[in-house]
Amino acid sequence: MEIIGGSCRFGLWFVHVWWNDTTVHQVRFATTGIPGEVPSLIRQYCAGQVVSPEKLDSVATHEDTVYSRIYRVVQQIPYGSTTSYGEIADITRTSPRVVGQAMARNPTPLVIPCHRVLAAHGIGGFSPDVAIKESLLVMEKKALRKVER
Repeated sequence: MEIIGGSCRFGLWFVHVWWNDTTVHQVRFATTGIPGEVPSLIRQYCAGQVVSPEKLDSVATHEDTVYSRIYRVVQQIPYGSTTSYGEIADITRTSPRVVGQAMARNPTPLVIPCHRVLAAHGIGGFSPDVAIKESLLVMEKKALRKVER
């Protein structure tokens, strides 16, 4: 199947997505957009709706590697919730540093919600800008509050 690409907005950023009808291959944040379609779950998520783009299939979970096992665990973190690198490391029987490396190399953020994984004493990193991670977490909490009313 042909991989297509497109982008949608998230605040000041564009979310570039390369995908086909069954699998997301890459997600990146950029300052400029590209024309094309984006899966509706990602578009709705970026618009602040309580949806779970992690229900999409990610190419990063297809193999049986340490990283893919970490990604499958991270996909289970509920919308609006967070956990730590250490907690993910305990579940996957690896170290927090390896979890951090996996998050830094995550090819499909949002589908594998690495923004929900925090450092023991702070927010941790996020490429290309930690402010995106902060904005994603704030958006999720705000959206949940709206739904709960």
